[in-house]
Order: sequence, then C-alpha cells, then structure tokens
Amino acid sequence: MDYTRLSDANIITAKYMDSILIEERLIDSVVADISTEFFGEKFDSPVMTPAFSHLKNYDGREKNGLEEYSIAAKECNILNFCGMMENDRFKRIADTGAKTVRIVKPYADNGKVRDQMQYAESVGAFGIGIDIDHVFGEDGLDVVVGEKMAEQTSDMLRSYVELTKLPFVVKGVLSAADAVKCADIGAKAIIVSHHHGRMPYAVPPMMVLPEIKKAIAGRDVKIIVDCGIASGADVFKALALGADGAAVGRSMLPALEKNGTAGTAEYITKVGKELRYIMSFTGFAKVKDIDDSVLHYLR
Repeated sequence: MDYTRLSDANIITAKYMDSILIEERLIDSVVADISTEFFGEKFDSPVMTPAFSHLKNYDGREKNGLEEYSIAAKECNILNFCGMMENDRFKRIADTGAKTVRIVKPYADNGKVRDQMQYAESVGAFGIGIDIDHVFGEDGLDVVVGEKMAEQTSDMLRSYVELTKLPFVVKGVLSAADAVKCADIGAKAIIVSHHHGRMPYAVPPMMVLPEIKKAIAGRDVKIIVDCGIASGADVFKALALGADGAAVGRSMLPALEKNGTAGTAEYITKVGKELRYIMSFTGFAKVKDIDDSVLHYLR
C-alpha cells in the first residue's frame, strides 16, 4: 500500500475536528445565550483571542496588529490574550482597556520572566501566565527572537503563581498529566494547545480534552483550547468536549490584516453568532449546559 506519512499536527487536528458531528435537538429549544464567566467577570462570549506575538502594523496603519485585535476584544467584551513582547509594548495593550492575560515566554533569564509578570500586574493585566510549549527546539533549548528559553519545573511554575494575585494561566498543556500538575501548583486556567503543531504527530487538543477535563474535575481550573478554531461549530465542539472557552488563532488573521479592529470585531462576532446558532439547534440554552451528548464521530 502506498501512502504519505502525515506528521503535520495541524492537518491531524483539522481532520479530527471535522470527524466530530453534531445532532439536532430542536423541540423545546430556545435562542441560546452565549455569555459566560471567567475569573469572576462576565463576558459576552466564550470565544477568545489568541496569545499572538510579533504582529506588525498592517497596511501602514498607526496601531500594531496586537493593539488592533485587543481593541476588538474590548469592543466585543471577550477575554484577550497576548504573547511575547517587551514591557513597553504590553503597556500599549493594557491601555486599550481589554481584559488581557499576558503570556510570558519561558526565558532562560528567570529575572526577565518575573519582571514581565510583575509589570503586567502593575499596569492592569487581567491575568498572567507562561508558555510551556516553546521550551524545546531542534538543537535543544529553543531560541526565540534571540532569546534563549529554559526548562520549566513544577517548582518554578509554583513560584510564578505565588508571585501574583492575578489568575495564573499555563499555555501549552496537551496531556492530563500536565493538567494535573498545573492544578497542583495553583494555576487558575490552562490552554490546551500544540502551538500550531510544534511537535510532529501531536495529539489534537479536542481529542485529549475529555481526559483532561476528567483528570482535573473539581479543581477550579478553567480549560481553554486553541489550534484550528475557525467557526462557531469548532467552539461548540470544544465546549462540548470539556473546554470553558476557545481561542481563534490564525483564522482571525485575514480579517485583522485587511480591516484591523473593525474586521477583527466583525469576525469575532460572526463566530459568536455561529456558536449561538449551533447551541439553539442542539437544545443548549446556556454555555454551561453544553455537553458531549450531541456529538457523534465518523468512523
């Protein structure tokens, strides 16, 4: 038999997501409410922005892409994330007024990690966190924009949790084992992600979601998922499989690049409307009610 080996985790993820089907439950259903709650705050939707880094000023516009999508997040009243950047850039994100979680890279310079976390809290971040899936590279430890990364131990992560009064988020969890460790060190949320397929053959986030949900049940840890989220149906599937929210990523970029804040807000709103549509078609009136009883799988 001739075939091509498939190591691209993004393709594996897309195929798995598309293998999940949804049944209709229309009798007694109502127009759904997609509002939700995170860390004591009410948001209009469980759709979230990704923790992007290094976006440019598109089409010569005054504001950087990071600022543009943060403003869109504020306008849409959704939870906002941002990634690797220096403190002056984060201040501009914070000044947009979006409820933003700053995800700090696992720098080898531990002082820089702590400084960026403390700075984020000082200028009004909604939460802080760290990216654990950018530690390793093909030559050993990863180097990102000239910055060397470092291994992250449970004790190191616990020290970051203890550094702040803000909710702490660990990004890059892709196993029940790591999810339990995050709960043990006091993290308030995890982002289930393979970081756009950094590891070949990485398990699709939605495939491992139910196991993660079960492993940390009752631990007061929110679960967010990303990788390949591009529609309200994708968000619905993530919620049904155990997530509390889902972040759009590269699917958001065309709207951001072309039309900035307005285009991004329109895209986020569209995904939210699609989610409400699917919820209404499946008999779930509230986000918290969604479960996997309506899901079926292609064999």
